[in-house]
Formats: sequence, C-alpha cells, structure tokens
Amino acid sequence: MRTGVALSGVAALSAAAGAWLAISLAATPLRQVELSPEEAAVFSLEEAVSRSSLQVPELTRPVNILVLGTKVLTSDVNSAASQELGYHALVDSFEGQADTMLLVRFDPQDQELTALSIPRDTKVEIEDRGTSKINAANYIGGPALAAQTVSNLLGDPPIDRYVRVNVQGVEKLIDALGGVSLYVPTDMKYQDDSQHLYINLKQGYQHLDGEKAVQFLRFRHDGFGDIGRVQRQQLLMGAIKEQALKPSIIVRLPKIVAIIQSHIDTNLSVEEIIALVGFAAQQERSDVQMLMLPGDFNGNGSQGISYWLPNGDRIEALMAQYFDEGYSELSLSDPSQIRLYIQDSTGDEAAVQAMTRSLQQAGYTRIFAGNDWPEPLATTRIVAQQGDQGSAASVRAALGIGEVVVESTGALTSDVTIQLGQDWRQQQ
Repeated sequence: MRTGVALSGVAALSAAAGAWLAISLAATPLRQVELSPEEAAVFSLEEAVSRSSLQVPELTRPVNILVLGTKVLTSDVNSAASQELGYHALVDSFEGQADTMLLVRFDPQDQELTALSIPRDTKVEIEDRGTSKINAANYIGGPALAAQTVSNLLGDPPIDRYVRVNVQGVEKLIDALGGVSLYVPTDMKYQDDSQHLYINLKQGYQHLDGEKAVQFLRFRHDGFGDIGRVQRQQLLMGAIKEQALKPSIIVRLPKIVAIIQSHIDTNLSVEEIIALVGFAAQQERSDVQMLMLPGDFNGNGSQGISYWLPNGDRIEALMAQYFDEGYSELSLSDPSQIRLYIQDSTGDEAAVQAMTRSLQQAGYTRIFAGNDWPEPLATTRIVAQQGDQGSAASVRAALGIGEVVVESTGALTSDVTIQLGQDWRQQQ
C-alpha cells in the first residue's frame, strides 16, 4: 500500500525534477529531425496531452508514446568510413533500423502505465516497401512511417508522440543515472570483431554501468534471439525505473538533462515530458504492465528470413484490455485450458511437486516445469505472460501466495508462468 510518507517523497521528487527540467530544457528544442507536414500529421499534435497547474504540469488524458531505440553503423551511412576504420563503428544518429520498439501508454484515468514491446523481427507490411521486418520502418521513413506501421499492426490505435534514442544515448543516460542494479540471468559472452562488440557478463545480481547495460541489451545468443532480448529489455526497464526514483537522482539531473538534449529526438514538448515523468514516478510496480506483441516464430528460419509472426486475435484482445481499443475477452475462464509453467528458484524439487499437486486439485491440467528461474526469489511471482491478468489472479487465489505481475519475462509458451519462491516452501 502507498503511505503518506511515500507519496509526499515522490511528489517532492517529481516537483523538483519537473522544475529543473522546465528551466534546463526550455531553451533547447528536443526535436533533432524536422518532420514534413504530412509526417507530423501522423501524430495527434492538435490534442493537448497535459495542463499546467500551480506546481508541475500533469496529464489530462491517456496518451500513447512510440519509443524507438536505434543502432546506426558507419556501414549504414558511409561504407568508405567502415573500410577506413577497419570495422563497423557506431554512429550518433537516429536514422537506422530500430533495435527496440515500444508503445507506451500513460493512463491517468486508470492510473496505469503499460509498455508493449514489439520484436524487431515482426513481419509486417510497410507502405511502399511491402513485406518486411518492422525494424526497417524507421530506416525507410523515420518516426512517422514507424508510427504508421505500428498503428496498422495493432488495429489503428492513435499514436500521440514519438521518442527516439540511439545506443550511445542509452549508455550515457544509464551512466547519468548512476548505473542500474539487476540480476543477470546467465553468463553472457559474445565477440563480434566487425563491430568491436565484446560482451562479457557473469550471472548474478550486480550493478551495471552504461556500457555493461548496453551489452545486456544487445546480447542475442541465448536460444531465443530477438525475443530473449525483448525479455531483457523489460528487466532493464524495471531496474531503470527503480533507479530513477531514488532521492539521490536530484543531484544527477544536470547530466540527465544534457543527455536528453543531445541524444534524444522527440516531438514531445517540455511541459509534456514533465507531465509524463511526474505520472510515471507515482506508479507502483503493480500499476505497470510490460507486455510483448503476441505471436510466434516462423519455424526454424529455413526459408532464409527469421520472422516473429503476429497473432491477430490475441493482439486484438490485448489492445482491448490495455489500450482501450475495441472489445475482446482476454481472460481464460476454464482452468483446464490455461497453460501453466513452473520455474523454480529454490532448488527444491519437492516444492515443485507440491505446487503441481495443488494446482491439479484446483482444476489445472496443463502444467509444465523446467528451465529454473536463476534469481533466488523470496516471494513467488505469478507472471501474466500473455497479458491475461485475470487468469494470473485466479492462479494466485488457488495457491494462496505470491504476487501477480504483468510481464513477458516468463516461459514463452505459457499463459501464466509461476516463478516459485521461498514463500511457497515456508507455507508447505
């Protein structure tokens, strides 16, 4: 539960951050690339997102923000430069393919913050290009074409604004925050001399600086490729949010402002940024949903191109529940139809067997186990892997323990993933 002390602390932090951002950003345009009138018309700029109060601006309505993370190499813009350097170096640009795509919904009416991750390999139709991976849309036509393509994919929800940040910006922003603390789920080692990309992270809970956090994001060699990277993006987003809410962040604001001014391209106004930051700062973890575009792999990639194939029916249901688009039922009412996956973090096989028996007695029959959760958990996490919060809540009620979270960090083939913690062992 939220306490008065916690709320007052968040309010003070938001007010101080908002005041500093207003003063520091007011004189500097945040848009690094000019949009044509036709491109600008893709976004609903005529409808106000925020209003000013006596303290700081606040959101007036739900707003959808498209976030694009780009990676541009010298070979993408100047092959001669790559030949001269002898490798493909990173370029400080926003015009490349989007390694990261998120549609983030800030909803002041329901007090919820929702982030939908869209895998870069998602198969879509891009205007004037035809069938392609969705990450090409930004490279072909910038943020306007990317927004149009994402909206078409999701059933035409409005996209109000965009934010683009490149790899260098992510690294510098995390350094400006003072780094982030998270659990690295497995050893990550990869070497690509052609890009001077060297990843070497050890499994375990640790504090990552900007360079190591980018290594964590860019690693793709875990058997799940781009989907595994989407899951790590969600883990990192949670860690960044926790770091950004610490009171000590106040003294780091000058560095953060400098990064925003030089490494972010957006059509958000300063007032809108302050309103969004203030809203996000007040959201509890239970108010934050991190989803992934429903879909599946296209076999083993033997056809030459590896795609993430979107599932239209499940996308429609997800958009109805979390983005207020249309109507569709997401929750599964019959326990026997729910695919459950147990990931044990305790190392106690007897605890897994006891949980399986309890679930079977409650009517759940599609129960699988394996691929243990590497991070030791004190509290069992019941993950609504496909966004089905109702089914996850039903599982929690059947077990009598745990916390429900809407994320896509569990088993890909499950409806609900149970990451078994010590609380279950104690209850037994």
